[in-house]
Amino acid sequence: MTDVTSSKSARRPHHWRHDLIELAALFTAVVVADTIAKTIVKGPDGHYLLVFSAIALVATAAFHTWWARRHSHASHAPPAGPTGGHSTATHRADAALAAETREPAEESGAPVETTLWRMRTTVADTPGSLAALCTVLARLGVDILTLQTHPLADGTVDEFLLRAPADLSAHALARETAAAGGRDTWTERADAHDLVDTPTRVLGLATRTALDAAELPLALRQLLGRCTLHTVPAVSLTGRPTGEHAPVEGVLEETVMRLRDPDGGTLIVERPYLPFTPTEFARARALVELDARLGPRVPRSQDVLTLPEGNEITVRRADQRDLPAARAMHDRCSARTLGLRYHGPVGDADRYLDHLLSPRFGRTLAVQTTSGRLVALGHLLWDGDETEVALMVEDDWQRRGIGSELLGRLVAMAEDAGCASVYAVTQSSNTGMVAAMRALNLPLDYQIEEGTLVITARLASAPRPAGRPQQQEQRQEQVREQRHEGARRAER
Repeated sequence: MTDVTSSKSARRPHHWRHDLIELAALFTAVVVADTIAKTIVKGPDGHYLLVFSAIALVATAAFHTWWARRHSHASHAPPAGPTGGHSTATHRADAALAAETREPAEESGAPVETTLWRMRTTVADTPGSLAALCTVLARLGVDILTLQTHPLADGTVDEFLLRAPADLSAHALARETAAAGGRDTWTERADAHDLVDTPTRVLGLATRTALDAAELPLALRQLLGRCTLHTVPAVSLTGRPTGEHAPVEGVLEETVMRLRDPDGGTLIVERPYLPFTPTEFARARALVELDARLGPRVPRSQDVLTLPEGNEITVRRADQRDLPAARAMHDRCSARTLGLRYHGPVGDADRYLDHLLSPRFGRTLAVQTTSGRLVALGHLLWDGDETEVALMVEDDWQRRGIGSELLGRLVAMAEDAGCASVYAVTQSSNTGMVAAMRALNLPLDYQIEEGTLVITARLASAPRPAGRPQQQEQRQEQVREQRHEGARRAER
């Protein structure tokens, strides 16, 4: 067990009085044994005295064992704070004490199959509450790998990373946790990525955010678990105020937190199945403040590729500083190309492109020629729990493999970001986009609604929080409906 073992040595103070009593008992036993030996040798009833001495020895040993355990338990009792509550150190000491009660695992030739779980539960803020929970986990054969404590006004939220026997179900784990005093218990399957300790993970997320402004939404999602992020700008694409303007310090409302977006507007983070704690709110706000202090930034690495006909192109990241070049590319594109990309006419290309190029909404790849002209754009857009890919290639540069190259790179970005799937909204007549999606060699799902084709590529299976399947399915259905509604609005 990590995070708690450091408290074992600190909670066992050395008492010289115990040593003195042990020494006195030893001398007394030696004297008594010598006297009995002499009596047995000289007296006629020596064998009776030998039996009596054995009985006395057993009684003395039993008394000594009882006395030692009584004083040991008293010295290991968790101290109450000034208000009688649990401190974080006491919480961890309880966990370490409970771990010692674990029965040794049965030795066998075959290794025991285990599963990683993330579990969060709320316990009373009283001494011994966490120890009782850890004792139950130990009895189930569950190993506590990491432990985080989130203090609340009326309790403590404990977040565990557990290694449990594979045959222990989430329902049984939650039931035993509730019997030990845990409430509002939530469980989710974990993987090897969760084995990184919390400080290291937070520092890694801060580093990624510092290097790339587009990492902030992903960092928040990895920091807070599976949640939905919405960025509401202060001004809509039509130029109307949205009314969304969070205060500088942010707002926490149980399952929703609102943070001020450094680009203006509000970052809305929702997690319907699990309320946010003040600790999580403080961490999220710190990441947003870091992003605001560093300002606009995007990695400037680029790759030079050679097309089949011999022309060289450069693929690089793009942001809002590329707005003039992207606008010029739009002006060179035909009405058919723009219609396939946006499913209809674009009334205000400047505002729409400014939204697409913002790192707050995703990542953009640009393709430029040796002369510096922008000829293609590829977007990876964060859409709630899902991720959208979109491409546009200038007419004179189509059918040269540029779209497939951009799509492959965008999908690789989505995989690195931990996305479970990507989808593209297009028209059935857009054979180029359909062919590019099929060339990914990934499982594809097709949906056609009112002439709009939605192609979804499944990248990996994402774990679903145990015990909350209905809420998750309802939320995914809402996201799909919002996505289709957005496509219908674009067509109109």
